[in-house]
Amino acid sequence: MSSTTLSSTPIKVAPGMTTRQRNAIGTSWRLVVIFIAIAYSLFPVLWIISASFDPAGRLSSQNLIPNNPTVANYNTLFEDSFWRWMGNSTIVASITSVLSVFVSSISAYAFSRFRFSGRRSMLLTVFLVQVFPNTLSMVATYLLIRLIGDYIPFLGLNTLGGLILVYLGGAMGINTWLMKGFFDTVPRDLDESARIDGANDWQIFWLVIVPLVRPILAVVAILSFVGTYSDYLLALVLVTEERYYTLAVGLSRFIGNQFDQRWGVFAAGALIGAIPIVIVYLVLQDYIVGGLTQGAVKG
Repeated sequence: MSSTTLSSTPIKVAPGMTTRQRNAIGTSWRLVVIFIAIAYSLFPVLWIISASFDPAGRLSSQNLIPNNPTVANYNTLFEDSFWRWMGNSTIVASITSVLSVFVSSISAYAFSRFRFSGRRSMLLTVFLVQVFPNTLSMVATYLLIRLIGDYIPFLGLNTLGGLILVYLGGAMGINTWLMKGFFDTVPRDLDESARIDGANDWQIFWLVIVPLVRPILAVVAILSFVGTYSDYLLALVLVTEERYYTLAVGLSRFIGNQFDQRWGVFAAGALIGAIPIVIVYLVLQDYIVGGLTQGAVKG
């Protein structure tokens, strides 16, 4: 059957139904699906907010709308070292994010623009290292950080510097791959034009390439910040002193085995602890949207 015959075949509709009615039905179904998706996404957040104001503070007896809401859970939370834990997580995540973006962008620029011996092998090695889960190297990481601490105390166990060092090493591999793919889309003609004007490699990178790849820098920064801020396992292994606890470890140790009895306090801590992540998303959302739209048309 030819394309002309297919295009000329009339579309059968229900008797007595106009085009406007069919469009209205289609729009109604879309709205129903959107409403279900939004409700499914927001329900856990509403449940956490409700639990944080529930005076009972128990998971087994919680209602979506608490009876006699109170801020007692917040007061109990603030009596402990919550702000110190949250500050530690914010410091570690911020420094790791900034250093990860800086080091990964330089590495991606080198892999994208330079040609040198072993370049392909190094890229494959970086990729293969990321295939293995971090739990496989947990013991080796612990022993390595303990050994480093013998010579450089502020990078050893029970230090924020040691945590940053481990997180930075784990994030650079995949981030370098992400950035390299984006760097490859930037035309090399820009590099050649800048070089004709007398720019060196560092000036080309900082003044020409970086302004064009800000969207991917923002994406990598968000991924690094969120992944580091919410990590629990590495921080639990490498930090045992309370003053260096991150938020996840601190809340876990705070509630201990009384999860059901301290559910309200835990919910309050989780709600306040999410504020830095929300701020980061709000600050960098324009770059993320710009990266998605530019990536769709960039040649």
